[in-house]
Amino acid sequence: MAEPSVMFPTSLDTIYDETSSLRQQYDSVRLADAEIVPILQLPLARALFGHNPVEGTVLTRIVDGEISYTTFLADAAKSLSQTQLGGLTPEQRRSQLLHIALAALFGFLQSNVTGPPLTFSPAELILPSTLQSNATTLKAVRSHIIRDLSVDGEAAYRLTPNVELFAVAKALLVDTDILLSNAPLVVRTAKMRVNFLHQKMLSETTGTLQDEIYSDMEQISNALLTDTTPSPEKGKFYLERALVHTHHGFDTKARADLEKAAAERGFEFALTGRLGKRTKFQERDTSQLVILAKSKEDATQTVNDDGKPSGPKKLDLNDDTLLESISFTKDTEEQPKQVTVQEESALPPALASLDPGDQPKLNPVDSAILLALAAAITNTAPENGLTREETHPYATRVLEGGSSNWQIYTQALLARSRIEGYRARTVERAVLQMQALVDQVIADTATLDANATTTVEEPTTFLPRPEKSESAFAAERLEYIWLLNFSTRWNLEAELAKRWVDLGGLRTALDIYERLQMWAEAALCYAATEREDKAKVVVRRQLYAPTNGSADDEDEKFEGPELSPLPADAPRLFCILGDIDSNPTMYERAWEVSNHRYARAQRSLARHYLTLKPPALEKAEEAYRKSLHINRLNHGAWFALGCVQLELQRWDDAIDSFTRTVQLEDTDAEAWSNLGAAILRTSKPAESTPTAVEQQPDEGDESGTEKAPEDPHKQKREALAALHRAAQLKNTDARIWDNVLTVAASIPPPFTPFRDVVTAQRKLIELLGTKKGEKCVDLPILSILVDHLVTAYEYDELLIDVNDGSGTPQRVIRSGTIAGQILSLLDDSIVPLITHSAPLWALVARVEHFRGRPSKSFEAHEKAWRATVASSTQGAFQMGDEKKWMEVVRATEKLIRNGYAKYGPMDKEGQEGDGEAELVAKDWRFKARSAVRGILGKGKEFWEDSEGWSRLKELQTEVGSA
Repeated sequence: MAEPSVMFPTSLDTIYDETSSLRQQYDSVRLADAEIVPILQLPLARALFGHNPVEGTVLTRIVDGEISYTTFLADAAKSLSQTQLGGLTPEQRRSQLLHIALAALFGFLQSNVTGPPLTFSPAELILPSTLQSNATTLKAVRSHIIRDLSVDGEAAYRLTPNVELFAVAKALLVDTDILLSNAPLVVRTAKMRVNFLHQKMLSETTGTLQDEIYSDMEQISNALLTDTTPSPEKGKFYLERALVHTHHGFDTKARADLEKAAAERGFEFALTGRLGKRTKFQERDTSQLVILAKSKEDATQTVNDDGKPSGPKKLDLNDDTLLESISFTKDTEEQPKQVTVQEESALPPALASLDPGDQPKLNPVDSAILLALAAAITNTAPENGLTREETHPYATRVLEGGSSNWQIYTQALLARSRIEGYRARTVERAVLQMQALVDQVIADTATLDANATTTVEEPTTFLPRPEKSESAFAAERLEYIWLLNFSTRWNLEAELAKRWVDLGGLRTALDIYERLQMWAEAALCYAATEREDKAKVVVRRQLYAPTNGSADDEDEKFEGPELSPLPADAPRLFCILGDIDSNPTMYERAWEVSNHRYARAQRSLARHYLTLKPPALEKAEEAYRKSLHINRLNHGAWFALGCVQLELQRWDDAIDSFTRTVQLEDTDAEAWSNLGAAILRTSKPAESTPTAVEQQPDEGDESGTEKAPEDPHKQKREALAALHRAAQLKNTDARIWDNVLTVAASIPPPFTPFRDVVTAQRKLIELLGTKKGEKCVDLPILSILVDHLVTAYEYDELLIDVNDGSGTPQRVIRSGTIAGQILSLLDDSIVPLITHSAPLWALVARVEHFRGRPSKSFEAHEKAWRATVASSTQGAFQMGDEKKWMEVVRATEKLIRNGYAKYGPMDKEGQEGDGEAELVAKDWRFKARSAVRGILGKGKEFWEDSEGWSRLKELQTEVGSA
């Protein structure tokens, strides 16, 4: 069976047809029956590449690096688009140029991402004979092309194979706009993809490319998404845009687009729970996480020559405890209710009826949506998203369902190995599976070019080579490539090396890095294992000449002059050297050699300044601003800048910085909290500050229908809104809840958000009560709540009759009211915590009086007095501390006059009938005399004849006469 030829539409007539829909234009860049070689051998292509006679000095200047090769191609394309060549019309010339660009682009992807190996040498096909006259010349040309791919100081991989293919695509689709006039959507889509691929080829994301990518995406979405009719093409665009968001760290936006993609395609899926067994020795079925998913239309399976499904080999787990896959319970009719992420009752009928262990095959695009969801989930902190344990079902669903596309199945294996790499019982399979995939990619992207940029040793492996049945044609591999979070072969190998480092396989990892000549990664690997000296030598070897003229000497320190020219990734290497030596001059040098474009250099410099004394904060702020001038969408830099501005008390600037931070990542709880703090302190008018949620006074629902007065505390409410968002995102952060409590309580009546005050205080008790006890209660703020309770309400008006079934109605507090919440806070949360706090017992006594419970108030006053005496005993009676002595005196006076004398003679609450009423404490006089006599006895030694002594004697006389 012959291999289907790869590439693109045989003709782009439908693209240029003005009657064709925009959706057709977007989806027209697909694979069809055409070949790369014939397209790249077109007369127009040969003229573009310089195979026709070209001025010799131009080609020489390309070899010397004086002229960029992509600039040469872009200028040639502009010239050819206006030149009569072979009788082609202008539209035909532009159509062929677009074919040439796409052929080169997919050829580059095939040789660096997907495979199988190209059957031709791109250099021989593209580069003029002058540029490939010998291995040295070809190496120099390719090195210059790779160096020209550096953006904002970020360099492309120095050994990128067949880079001339990417240069052709970039020159025609990015560096010139001659193709946009006739097919704006398809060309802009291709341009966006080339820039995104370029972004993936760099060591870090850059602001320049990011701006271009998002600008193109916005124009594509404006043209494509104006039609409200659901369509599969719009679903693909949402998926592709989600992958761009994920790469740039915008996980929230990515998940929103993935939900839209599923909706557009009619794809139903849900993360839920079904009973089953996960281990071999498990006796009882427990709820297991599973993805139930069903495509709108059934998918078909691609098979190889033997009639078997094609795909890389999936390694078995072979664990003595874990099952290969979950064994789900078949009979689900009488299963008890399970704890699920999505309730069973909420599942669509199409999903509820699925057997989790035997689900239908998914459409390839729908499989890609599940894989993109797994990639978009934040795993660094469980409270910010699903944990790795919960992302596993996404990859499992694609694998166990059997993907209908080879590349998607490969990506699912890669996603599973990434997830399993953090679990003890699956880490071995994770690394071996990734090793198998890397071996497959290396074998499938091998080049026929004997004159590569630099000779790279063929890797060795202890795994068998992939079989023919584990391969697929290029058309199948490339068909959905833009809908996958793909990696280049060298990035995949670097990821494998990092996995070996995590497992302790340092030597294996270093072998990979050194073979790939990834010297920065090798140095970081040494530094992470506390071998800084070796790391410095690895870096300095790339930047400086050897001290003694011998680069092979193991003891060489490379402290000679800087190399000329420096490598393309010199800014990054200088920063790594600065990190190792804590030397800020290295960051400054990185900034200089990048022509003031390497944002990381300024971020590193800012972090260095933060380690110095406060006066350096000004320099840190300036450095962060310089980095953000280069990359305005860096979330971490905006957050750090805001923190510096808070330290400098530049509240308005901090508001701007944290506003940008939360605009970039809406789920950053710390940024929302800091934004609230900045708003609270700013002098900026309230109407100009950002706000998250508009809030109204809590009492609005209890104060009739009168229009609320104008809120003079809008600024505090805006700060509170930001803090609310922070608390919502990070519900277990006591510091954030303490800020909510403080800000809410600082708003005076009638605008005080008492519900927020109560909620925040209750949450603080939940979080800190077991550790701090009564100290986690904010006494001044609780006093504000009690003041509001006893002055704004009548207790009897809060009660309602409830029938508890006994036939006698019970009077209880009306639920939902602020008063009810305050009383619930006291009864359920605060009173159980009180141990030694007299002021807290005093507040309880006041509330009990409000509730008409004199005996409870009597007891609270006693507990407040005992707490004061207990806490002051040592100071007042053993050390002669007059302040403590007077505290005891005053507490005793309050007990006698406000407690015993006031409540003792009262009738006890809850009495019914015509008999004689029982008093709260008929012996209250005896209790009072005993209390005074006890304090006088303890204080006789130190305080006889003092003012406090006289007051107590007077009180004793008063009680006796009573």
